[in-house]
Amino acid sequence: MHIIQIIDETGNRRVAFRDGETTRLVRATDTTYNLAQEAIIAGQTLVEAVAAKGLGEEVDLAAALAEGRVLAPIAHPDPAHLHLTGTGLTHLGSAATRDAMHQTTDPEKLTDSMKMFRMGLAEGKPAELPGVQPEWFYKGNGTQAIGPGAALVSPGFALDAGEEPEIAGIYLIGPDGTPHRLGFALANEFSDHVTERQNYLFLAHSKLRPASFGPELRLGDLPQHVEGESRIRRDGEVIWAKPFVSGEANMSHFIANLEHHHFKYPIFREPGDVHVHMFGTATLSFADNVRTEAGDVFEIEVADFGLPLRNPLKLAETETAAVRVKSL
Repeated sequence: MHIIQIIDETGNRRVAFRDGETTRLVRATDTTYNLAQEAIIAGQTLVEAVAAKGLGEEVDLAAALAEGRVLAPIAHPDPAHLHLTGTGLTHLGSAATRDAMHQTTDPEKLTDSMKMFRMGLAEGKPAELPGVQPEWFYKGNGTQAIGPGAALVSPGFALDAGEEPEIAGIYLIGPDGTPHRLGFALANEFSDHVTERQNYLFLAHSKLRPASFGPELRLGDLPQHVEGESRIRRDGEVIWAKPFVSGEANMSHFIANLEHHHFKYPIFREPGDVHVHMFGTATLSFADNVRTEAGDVFEIEVADFGLPLRNPLKLAETETAAVRVKSL
């Protein structure tokens, strides 16, 4: 069962509910955020909240996507209260690419990436939480959250513009500070891998980019094995494609361990805040020496998550001028 935010044919924001092949509008519901808030207060699951509202007319989801009327599956009324964050080196196989990017001249010396990965293998799935903390990074707030079909803009100072196909957990913090997971969505954790490769300490800079997620919010637990394909299209033709996997069967951490190490910080348990937390990947076109170009379309597809997530790449037209700070 999935939740989707759309603009209906009259121009109004609505929430739709998909169960199997049928998608219908949720009655008297304009946003996923409001629906989730009501569910938390009522002590309901999202499925129960939808059932209480009732379903209305059927939606042609494919047509809505083609017409640009499908939105990200959740937003916050104040974008500053939506947090885009993520974890890295969490997937089996993810260390190989990262290790090659940060390898020293001494092949016997482990990079920090490989050390972090091995820590996850050893202690990321503990019998009792918490386990070892993962690599963690910040991407931005809701102003950097890009909806399905919208352009991912690479800044003028960027050295690379590469996709990262991932699964994201979607969360809303309840009135008492308890994180509530609404479900999971496809995500493109857009990054600058050339900047990161220069020095591992540039990782934070490389991650301060927009990210896209959706189109559908998959309710319930994440399957143990998730399998899909990541593609890049140029002028309508696929120039690169590769399968990717996720889910705990393919990870060195439990989802619960990643969630604990994010939400253990009180700053991330502010009532009403939304979190889109990306869980990492092991598949990058950058690892296959693909150089993306303006107009390329990133495409991430997993059958269990419904509609594919597509976003074109846009490059900033000019270099960013030096930012001058004014003294008051």
